[in-house]
Amino acid sequence: MIQARRVDWVDTAKGICIIFVVMMHSVLGVEAAAGEKGWMHAVIAFAAPFRMPDFFLISGLFLSNVIARDWKLYADRKVVHFAYFYVLWMTIQFIVKAPVFADEMGAAGALQFYFVSFVQPFGTLWFIYMLPVFFVVCKIAHDKGIPWQLMLGVAALLQIAPIHTGWLLVDEFASRFVFFYAGYIFAPKIFDLADWARERVALSLVLLLVWGFVNGALVFAGWSALPFVSLALGAAGAGAIILTSTLIVKAGSMDFLRHFGANSIVIYLAFFFPMGVSRVILLKLGVLDIGTISLIVNIVSVISPMILFWLIQKTGFGWFLFKRPKWAYLGGTFGRKTAPQPAE
Repeated sequence: MIQARRVDWVDTAKGICIIFVVMMHSVLGVEAAAGEKGWMHAVIAFAAPFRMPDFFLISGLFLSNVIARDWKLYADRKVVHFAYFYVLWMTIQFIVKAPVFADEMGAAGALQFYFVSFVQPFGTLWFIYMLPVFFVVCKIAHDKGIPWQLMLGVAALLQIAPIHTGWLLVDEFASRFVFFYAGYIFAPKIFDLADWARERVALSLVLLLVWGFVNGALVFAGWSALPFVSLALGAAGAGAIILTSTLIVKAGSMDFLRHFGANSIVIYLAFFFPMGVSRVILLKLGVLDIGTISLIVNIVSVISPMILFWLIQKTGFGWFLFKRPKWAYLGGTFGRKTAPQPAE
């Protein structure tokens, strides 16, 4: 069992991942609005094979600590918890974008789209929609005694198979579950890898250089999404982020990454609004190139939610945005109205 305390390299790895996730949305949004690509496009292309695999792998690291809990408590912490934030922030995003949806679909179409979002994950929020699904599948497999080798094998086959149904729930489950399950099953080995890297800095740097060259070569050759290749690159990229975050922590630098990672869900939930506003303003000014605009939008989108969270902590207003109120707990007995904490 892995102790569920804050671990610096884990938070740092999450910080790296959340920056890359926000970067993807920021860059693609700017490029779509501008009708051209900028130099940041190469960065998000390089990160594509490992960006989400590593995020899901890290999300499974501490599952062994809680998977044996009774279903009520487990469901409260691993299903209802994320469902609350999904419904809340899906509704917030929908309200913000409602005029656009109504213009495109009509009022009835927009309302239908809102209710469809309860079964078809909405926009940028699909990650926290998928996590409860993964937690439930793992809990069922654990309680039923299904061998982990069989689960991992089936998950790998789903990732390799060309599953493209158009339903995000199905497609992303097939594509991502193997990494989440691997994080759960191989957690002790993953922590051993971090310990290994901490003691072998020079060799770790060499391995990262080799990985970077291979990953980049396959991405820009157009082969990174091929069956088997994407699975291998996802696993290798997750390992690379683990090495990178461990070395960053050992060097005692870039502590902001750890802080971002410890509050990664706060950033993930709230980045959409500053992203949209900064994109519109910078494109209207028209004084910067597309790549630089994308970079600035990315920075604003990551930092703004942290400022909002800091303000909520200082004032006590809006705490429900990042902490469940008492009524949103199963039985209403687990929560207390306290200072807001990030939605882990």
